[in-house]
Amino acid sequence: MGIIEILGIAGSVSLLSGWRLYLSILATGLAMQWGAIPLPEHLASLQVLANPWVMGIAGLAALCEFFADKVAWLDSLWDGVHTFVRPVGGALLALAIVDPSDPATQVIAFVLGGGGALLAHGGKAGARAVINTSPEPVSNVVMSSVEDVATAGLLYAAYEYPLAAGGIALVLLALATWLLLKARRIIKRIFGRRDAGIPPGPA
Repeated sequence: MGIIEILGIAGSVSLLSGWRLYLSILATGLAMQWGAIPLPEHLASLQVLANPWVMGIAGLAALCEFFADKVAWLDSLWDGVHTFVRPVGGALLALAIVDPSDPATQVIAFVLGGGGALLAHGGKAGARAVINTSPEPVSNVVMSSVEDVATAGLLYAAYEYPLAAGGIALVLLALATWLLLKARRIIKRIFGRRDAGIPPGPA
């Protein structure tokens, strides 16, 4: 496996960690445990994720996140707490994927993994803050469910098709950036209307 594929996998996993850190850990561990995803020897350091204790804790946390993420405003509170957790988790996952004998690559993976997870987290949290301004609960549940399915599917795709992992990472990066910028504009517009005494209207 070449450096491009390795960095693509690291980028994809770290970005997805910004959405669902615990699901990323659990899905990777389960795939390794069941042999559904044949990881090359180079990624043997990820074997710790298949540890029953690690998977159990990740599964419990993923279950909590699954329900918390579908309740309006509770999801934003959850995201607020995980502003510090997801980037660290994404950085450590990226670090576990790259070659341990290459310190330079490890530093790059750690920095970019943490930055990617933070960017993805920011896009997700910003989009949720906008959705939570809507009085109906359906859009929140739908958005959360889409994130669940997309995270699981993209994790599988990144490991199963390493050549496509780089493309997946680039798409996720573009999506996270777009969500962050879009949410920022909408939030500024909403607070601008409130400051001017104008009732919030459709974004």
